[in-house]
Amino acid sequence: MSLCILHSRAREGIAAPAVTVEVHLSGGLPGMSIVGLPELAVRESKDRVRGALLNGHFQFPAGRVTVNLAPADLPKEGGRFDLPIALGILGASGQLCPDALGDHEFIGELALSGALRPVTGALPAALAARAAGRALILPEANADEAALVGPDLAILPARHLFEVCEHLNGRATLARHLPERVMTVGGTAADLADVRGQTHAKRALEIAAAGGHSLLFIGPPGTGKSMLASRLPGILPPMSEVEALETAAIRSVNEREPFDPRVWRLRPFRAPHHTASGVALVGGGTSPRPGEVSLAHNGVLFLDELPEFDRRVLEVLREPLESGRIHISRAAHQAEYPARFQLVAAMNPCPCGYLGDDSGRCRCSAEQVARYRARVSGPLLDRIDMHVEVPRLPTAQLGAPDLEVGETSASVRARVVAARERQHARAGKANSDLAPPEIERFCRLDDAGRSLIQLAADRLGLSARAYHRILKVARTIADLATSEVVAAPHLSEAIGYRRLDRRPGH
Repeated sequence: MSLCILHSRAREGIAAPAVTVEVHLSGGLPGMSIVGLPELAVRESKDRVRGALLNGHFQFPAGRVTVNLAPADLPKEGGRFDLPIALGILGASGQLCPDALGDHEFIGELALSGALRPVTGALPAALAARAAGRALILPEANADEAALVGPDLAILPARHLFEVCEHLNGRATLARHLPERVMTVGGTAADLADVRGQTHAKRALEIAAAGGHSLLFIGPPGTGKSMLASRLPGILPPMSEVEALETAAIRSVNEREPFDPRVWRLRPFRAPHHTASGVALVGGGTSPRPGEVSLAHNGVLFLDELPEFDRRVLEVLREPLESGRIHISRAAHQAEYPARFQLVAAMNPCPCGYLGDDSGRCRCSAEQVARYRARVSGPLLDRIDMHVEVPRLPTAQLGAPDLEVGETSASVRARVVAARERQHARAGKANSDLAPPEIERFCRLDDAGRSLIQLAADRLGLSARAYHRILKVARTIADLATSEVVAAPHLSEAIGYRRLDRRPGH
């Protein structure tokens, strides 16, 4: 036959849209052309495929070879189409039996020797192939990643083009890949018991974990702000199967870091440096790639030295903090990535870092302090649920043998999981995700609570957003206390976590 049709998958965000690879052989001058909006790496595929076929002792057709990647308006990139193009040429030239092609999907980059090299985005392709009901043939190096979708998908890994051809011709069989899936949950997270003292900050961390709230630590250098933040993943509830797969799919399409299937159940913890650009934080590039906010999806995004970040970079956090998604638009590409992360930030109280410290080292003027804090915009601070002071621990206590050791992450996590279960039973979501109508329904206050929140709003000048965030934090505090009612003590504690809303003298 002179026409061969195969199935493959492109990459668009964390989706894997279907691509039909059509290979046609015709008379005329020898040559090969690839159409269907291919980018440079795809156009170069003709040289890789030709070398792989010849070195694999296959015959390369002498006529005109036309490869169409449909749909034509979908951009195609990377070396993932090498394998289906090579198989299409073999099928169209009669060197491969085409009967089994329709039951399989193919992705993989070819070396000039015919060996299969791994590609990015294998997990989204596997999820899409499972939905389509086809087996997936891919490089052996991608097999563990693709196997995360479960036993419903037939995954057939191969090391060489020759092995794939032998399988399709019925002369040999590719072994189905069924590894044991790694079920590690938080096993490598640092323990909260390592943090000495800081009872108030650890209580705030527990509340943040229980309700999914964003958190800002404010304190002098060396008080344990970064240490506390790194303990948050260890007290968060385990991810569901859907959350784990979605998070793993983002890691799968990230070209900057290799995908490790062994940690697919661990919640991510991302801590970009304060010199990071806006593109590094939210994603972008000529072909949009996920940024730190998406790589932290279902996990923690930690921004240390918050005022040192470029203000314009921080402002891009507004959209994902509200919507949980990030939209990236370029002239020729658009992509959407999930970005429902838990923000934890840390900052010093002043430029020197020692404002309010008992050592009396701070010499910053009020104007310097105001200018330093103004590096973080009011609208962004308004979107952070809790502002918590982390004071310096007296040196005498650091080495005291009788200093009480705090709770372990496991014991705190048990309370967090119980509180999250109450929230999902009540509203189907974490308290941080409650919409205004749901806040009215689930965070109702008694007369004492209404009087208290009204007094706080008047004295602190709270915005409507800050008002709602206080109510959601109070609802989480009540859940941790196994209370169905948001009482005045719960509300009072929640108001106490809005440190930066206070006016001077309050």
